Amino acid sequence: MDELMTPGMEARLERYGDTFVQLSMSYGPKLLLAIVTLFVGLWMIRLVHKGVDRGMDRAKVEPTLQRFLLSLTSVILKGLLFVSVITMIGVETTSVIAMLGAAGLAIGLALQGSLGNFAGGVLILFFKPFKVGDVIEAQGHLGRVHEIQIFNTILKTLDNQRVVIPNGLLSNDCIKNVFAEPTRRVDLTFGVSYEDDVAKVRRVLEEVVAADQRILSDPVHDIFMSAHADSSINFLVRVWVDTNDYWPVYFGTIEAVKLAFDREDITIPFPQRDVHFFPAQA
Repeated sequence: MDELMTPGMEARLERYGDTFVQLSMSYGPKLLLAIVTLFVGLWMIRLVHKGVDRGMDRAKVEPTLQRFLLSLTSVILKGLLFVSVITMIGVETTSVIAMLGAAGLAIGLALQGSLGNFAGGVLILFFKPFKVGDVIEAQGHLGRVHEIQIFNTILKTLDNQRVVIPNGLLSNDCIKNVFAEPTRRVDLTFGVSYEDDVAKVRRVLEEVVAADQRILSDPVHDIFMSAHADSSINFLVRVWVDTNDYWPVYFGTIEAVKLAFDREDITIPFPQRDVHFFPAQA
């Protein structure tokens, strides 16, 4: 082997060996420290991840928001750890950070609409104007909230259609949460003939309301004569019910009032028109 090596090759190998030793002496401790820092940092990030997870569990944070915050926290901490490690090795981070900033700006401009929906999803999950299971009216759609995602909210309409609404629109527009409160008021209008006894009509309506156990006694219900209409005198009935009883009471009261009016010979009028024929003049 020694016979194959020329004096020039021996000199080059000697220089390479000296360079390797110098680099090992210069960067070896830094590389070793960076590796130790990387493993210790990843271990600490796992501890922080578990601590944040337990804290959000105790605070009963929305599961979708919880997963997003955990992922975001992990990405940020690992990014900071990566920058710290390459800095310890001796790599200049200024150009890397500038490159990442430029890439982030380009991605942000390209995904401007999606980022708006993303921000809207975070706001919805954080401030909770509605939750899964609520019935809401938004963007011209009425339905039950089936799922809240980071970019979209999915509704199931009352006739079981699936509606996907971008969160950016929801977070910047009016939302009616139909059943958010524990109680609701049911407003119903009933018309009777001008010939009917007003006191009798009021008594029958009171009896219908009193017979329905789903109607709450507090707040107290109201029965008003609300209008002298073209063909009828209108009575407005306002009763309070538990939110889950709203529609059963709404439709049940309409039917009960019709049956009670029939028993008491109270007329429910409908528009009529008299047509007169005059003989033609000779």
